[in-house]
Amino acid sequence: MRKGLAIVLALMLVLGNIGFANVRTVLGAEIETDAASAILMDAASGRVLYEKDSHKELPPASVTKLMTLLVAAEAVESGKVKLTDKVTASENASKLGGSQIYLEPGETLTLEQLLIAIAVGSANDGCVAVAEHIDGTHEAFVEEMNRKAQALGLKNTHFVNAYGLPAEGHYTSAYDLAVIARETLKYPLIRKLTSIKEYDLRDGKFKLWNTNKLLWWYPGTDGFKTGWTNEAKYCLASTVERNGLRLICVVMGVPQVRGHFAESMKIYNYGFAKYQFKAFAPAGQKQGVVKVHKGVADEVNAVTEKALGATTEKGNDKNFWVETKLNPEISAPIQKGQKLGEVLLYRNDVLQSSVNLIAENSVAKAGLADQMKRTLRGVIGY
Repeated sequence: MRKGLAIVLALMLVLGNIGFANVRTVLGAEIETDAASAILMDAASGRVLYEKDSHKELPPASVTKLMTLLVAAEAVESGKVKLTDKVTASENASKLGGSQIYLEPGETLTLEQLLIAIAVGSANDGCVAVAEHIDGTHEAFVEEMNRKAQALGLKNTHFVNAYGLPAEGHYTSAYDLAVIARETLKYPLIRKLTSIKEYDLRDGKFKLWNTNKLLWWYPGTDGFKTGWTNEAKYCLASTVERNGLRLICVVMGVPQVRGHFAESMKIYNYGFAKYQFKAFAPAGQKQGVVKVHKGVADEVNAVTEKALGATTEKGNDKNFWVETKLNPEISAPIQKGQKLGEVLLYRNDVLQSSVNLIAENSVAKAGLADQMKRTLRGVIGY
């Protein structure tokens, strides 16, 4: 009996040396997924809440278009292009296969319409038309995508095209896609486009339905992109917000039809069951007053630029404290939204998040006569 027990213990020790870490990881995850790679990220902090082989390099299929939309949105915000721009489809764009809106050479649509076609209908031909409009050639645009990937510090990403059809050297990872997704949240245009459920193109002659069924099936979903090829299988990068908690989920390499939706919902269920967003100050809340030098007003309110809070495990939200850093005085003129300081949120002594404090309204510079009156009022008190 003792000899048999010793053999069992020895086998357990050997197995432990071989793969105990993997077993522990699976058990510690508290969730299983059929995705080859997956990640759940807190959008506010970038903290990883769940992952499975999240740095594995895999083909992303049309989830590639999330980076295409990001580069395009940056071009719009910088003024390089406008949503109202007329974009003429080239022969190069019109001959793309896969999901498309069947652009004809010489056909003209607005940049906004093409971005909707990409975000909602996953239009490969639209990607080339947009790329050529923004950077002259599809190749130059793809170089811009890779430069953006490097700027974001992505270590397992390289793009060969802007649409995601299989190509040697075209890959990314679930973690890198989550980082890209988090970056896109800085551009409201992308969430606006990717949350459109249906769209009538060409005066209603061509109907687009969003390929992301979580928009219908999972409350709080408001963005991002699906992907599928034989090589990549089913992929999805998405975002959901509930009660102030915004999460980002990426699943890649799911074998089952519609499995990318089922696996994403499973992971989101885990995230929303376990975590909450604890708010400490809503957006626009007054946090102090700054004196104004040489202004038509003597002071201006400093308000939070966005909500201040942190994602915590439910039932474990103690030991937080807030530090406010505010300029005591500022010279006019002051623009509405101008940074006046910041408020920092700590847990114990570890910084959790920070939010800018901005001017609630503009304050113009006072004229010379008004400045002299104030000076005299301060000196003689009249």
